[in-house]
Amino acid sequence: METSRRTVLTAAAAGVTAATVSAAPATATAGPAHAAAGRRPTKEFFGKLADGTKVHRWTLANGGTRMRVLSYGGIVQTLELPDRQGRFTNVSLGYDTLERYVAGTTFFGALIGRYGNRIARGRFTLDGRTHQLSVNDGENSLHGGAVGFDRRVWDVEPFTGPTGVGLVLRRVSADGEMGYPGTLRVKVTYTLTARGDWRIDYAATTDRATVVNLTNHTYYNLAGEGSGDVHGHELTLKAARFTPTDAGLIPTGALARVAGTPFDFRRAKTVGADIRVAHPQLVTAKGYDHNWVLDKGLTGRPEHFATLRDPESGRTMRIATTEPGVQFYSGNFLDGTLTGPSGRTYRQGDGLCLETQHFPDSPNQPSFPSTVLRPGDTYRSSTVHSFSAR
Repeated sequence: METSRRTVLTAAAAGVTAATVSAAPATATAGPAHAAAGRRPTKEFFGKLADGTKVHRWTLANGGTRMRVLSYGGIVQTLELPDRQGRFTNVSLGYDTLERYVAGTTFFGALIGRYGNRIARGRFTLDGRTHQLSVNDGENSLHGGAVGFDRRVWDVEPFTGPTGVGLVLRRVSADGEMGYPGTLRVKVTYTLTARGDWRIDYAATTDRATVVNLTNHTYYNLAGEGSGDVHGHELTLKAARFTPTDAGLIPTGALARVAGTPFDFRRAKTVGADIRVAHPQLVTAKGYDHNWVLDKGLTGRPEHFATLRDPESGRTMRIATTEPGVQFYSGNFLDGTLTGPSGRTYRQGDGLCLETQHFPDSPNQPSFPSTVLRPGDTYRSSTVHSFSAR
């Protein structure tokens, strides 16, 4: 599908009630109402879980970008951007009710943790002790297990300040949750800047050695949610290597060259240009579902590594990150059984993910950058999405 840690700086669920609220799709609307800058985020009731926990939806807008975010899973329900004519459309795949998010298995728009992507056999050894995790993807653990951060209700605090407008999301992951050691205190900040950039800043501390790899799982279709496949989108990735996988989509440990393969996006090409080439890795994953090793490596500040553009609308997204890798997932398992807020079904390739991360299965791959977090250290990671239309 899916700081020095080393992103570490040293010294440093189930079920809903019928009480759900529909989210009206934002499709091809005019711009003025969306372009209001610096307004304090607004909050509304969205639904209730089976245990009575209320879930709220927050709306924030700045610099010509508008988002709707749920307290459940930190989910980005909608992301609205203008095209070259100034017409706004939601470019993020999702659902219109809480019930569908709770029942879903696609991670639409969600915060992912404790560990983004896969860990082989749901098991790793740290400091001589083996930890068995929740297994939810065949024999492997995916995106934190059966009840990961995407299925938790977060404490949300809005803010308006010199950096922009946004939300601070917090939760405490108890020692042993989904099998992970240590009590992990997590803070994730979503900011919309005056330029309309969407910035995500992750931070976490632990009271016991553990592993951490946080990311966001938004599916993008810059032509608009429900508009069809993204195979005509142009993608550039500054990465000369990727991590091949076995049949279970676990990295083999190799860092393979992209040159001469369908995995070479160093120059812009359409997502669909090579997606049906009979390359063994594409056959196994039914498309792209791989980690690219970014040329820039792990950095202290976000550096640009990807550009995604829809030629028809002109919408363009540039992504910068501190992370050393990105999981490019081309929506291979969308099978036409899911319906978005547009009322259209999602089929294979109708959205794609670019999940900034450390590499999958790093706790079992000593040659990969470490994802270990220890007491006294702080996990930090940042990713910035910049939008334009041309």
